[in-house]
Amino acid sequence: MADKAKIFAGLLPELEATLRGGATRDGKLQRVCDLLKAEVPYFDWVGFYITDPEKPDDLVLGPYNGAPTEHVRISVGTGICGRAAQTRRMFVIQDVSKETNYLACNPDVKAEIVLPILVGGGVWGELDIDSHTPSPFSSDDGEFLGKVCSLVAEMVRNEG
Repeated sequence: MADKAKIFAGLLPELEATLRGGATRDGKLQRVCDLLKAEVPYFDWVGFYITDPEKPDDLVLGPYNGAPTEHVRISVGTGICGRAAQTRRMFVIQDVSKETNYLACNPDVKAEIVLPILVGGGVWGELDIDSHTPSPFSSDDGEFLGKVCSLVAEMVRNEG
């Protein structure tokens, strides 16, 4: 995984162009999922959970790329995704088997990283990535994915 910096540097301009492009919001988010999963070898499931405007204590599965999940709605505070929304901070779990509040989506998942997407002082949604590789995430992942989440937040703000 020594090529992380190279992969991330190459992906960022394409992700920026995608999120600033003319497609629908879901189309843009799906393209982000597709690019991340295709280009980062240890990103095995990439998806967005979006806060339900009618029920703000729930996150609803949005665009994703990977195996289907039964977790299409997650309560804030539940699981890693729910905790990231509740605390408004990134969670990096290098070994999901050691987590007591983990919602298992797939037995092959070994690690997870979740970053909230903040818009207008609240949690608009989050980016969730699962990996079948043990302990794959570094500070480089957090920094890069933080930039991706900032671009998504900018897209949402610009849409009004």
